Amino acid sequence: MLAAMPDSAPSPLSAGGTSPRDGGDACPGTLRLHRADDGALARVRIPGGVLSADRADALLAVAGRFGDGELHLTSRGNVQLRGLDAECGGGPAELLGAAGLLPSAAHERARNIVASPLAGLDGSPPVGGWLSELDSLVCGSAAAAALSGRFLFALDSGRGDVDALGADMTLIAEGGDCLLRVGAADEVFRLPSADGPRAALLAAELFLRAARDSGAWRVKDLPDDVRTALVRAVGATAGPVVHRPRPRTAKAPAPGPVTAPDSSTPATTATTVTAISVGVPLGRLVPAQWRLLTETARRYGNELRLTPWRGIVIPGPFGPPGPSTQSAQSTQPAQSGQSGRAAEALDALAAAGLITGPDSPWTGVGACIGHPGCAKSLSDVRAEAGAAVGPVGRLPVYWSGCERRCGHPHGEWIDVVVTPEGHRISHVRGEHRDPRTVVRNDPAALASAVSGARA
Repeated sequence: MLAAMPDSAPSPLSAGGTSPRDGGDACPGTLRLHRADDGALARVRIPGGVLSADRADALLAVAGRFGDGELHLTSRGNVQLRGLDAECGGGPAELLGAAGLLPSAAHERARNIVASPLAGLDGSPPVGGWLSELDSLVCGSAAAAALSGRFLFALDSGRGDVDALGADMTLIAEGGDCLLRVGAADEVFRLPSADGPRAALLAAELFLRAARDSGAWRVKDLPDDVRTALVRAVGATAGPVVHRPRPRTAKAPAPGPVTAPDSSTPATTATTVTAISVGVPLGRLVPAQWRLLTETARRYGNELRLTPWRGIVIPGPFGPPGPSTQSAQSTQPAQSGQSGRAAEALDALAAAGLITGPDSPWTGVGACIGHPGCAKSLSDVRAEAGAAVGPVGRLPVYWSGCERRCGHPHGEWIDVVVTPEGHRISHVRGEHRDPRTVVRNDPAALASAVSGARA
């Protein structure tokens, strides 16, 4: 039955306008499913990765009723549901819409927004206001419905974490102002913080006009002269230019407690645990893990933040840190009193198989879905990644079943790609790639080579 589906098939509820690019944007959504070897796939956009506990429940209900029950985190903080029946029709979209996860059918694949997951939790400013306004502006713009599913907005709290992800339009908090970056340009535009979301949307609409002739999906795909003209056009309506090179390495929140100075005792160095952060091995969550995460969120701040590094931050508050809950995110000294709440929550999540500390062998290990879920994959890379797990490496590693490298990280990382000749291992530094090593049909040698490359 799935063989009759196109690679990206609109559901009966699809109300989105057609893309101006003939050939179609193949990025899946909730109204337009993608055919995979393990069934149809839906990608649910979660702007900023922010979910309430009730909306997390709705995602699990859709996964269980229509799919294989599992939830997969993406490199943009979204959720993929796999194993959907080809005949599920508009059922998933109806449930997601009722939960508020599909506010505009025409814009469902354009709501690609990543945000600093620790914003407002580690001493950096919150970006929730930006997030709500930008999402509303995107959904209210008829032009923005033509943005491809690849186009990306980023909202950075000043940490540089999501600024390093190479988004098309990035807002960066800086004091009472914000900086707007277009693509990977080293020059940014300074403007009042309140004007940031609208400036980002207007810049995206200018991109659509600039992309008409070339059919580019993203800013980096534009011809050089067109991209330069786009930056100039954005600058004509934005603020003064500031030289601010984009960070080259995207740093994920470390697993464990997150602390910040305790605002109730400003005259001391006391800290409080504002959140907990966990990693998800290979981004895959079974129902019991998702329920536990949701229940933990409901018990404390009623919010989950899905990160672009396939992790989850659960805001608290959790109280003052004790010796066993010293934050990996902070250099502040831990207090002597044992609060227990963060430690208790982290212990339960660790027992469920999640990454709660930097010593987990799964830290920094990622992989595409691989075989048998993807027909293009040459191997079961998830099983191979698991077999090769060893001591924690200095660098992250990402395993890809083919040259497409779906979901690969940014910055510096070890790239493992399956080819007909064997597993090709290389060290990636932004746009640069070191000489490659190929390992053929030798699992022990493969694990050793990957471990050595990460050291």
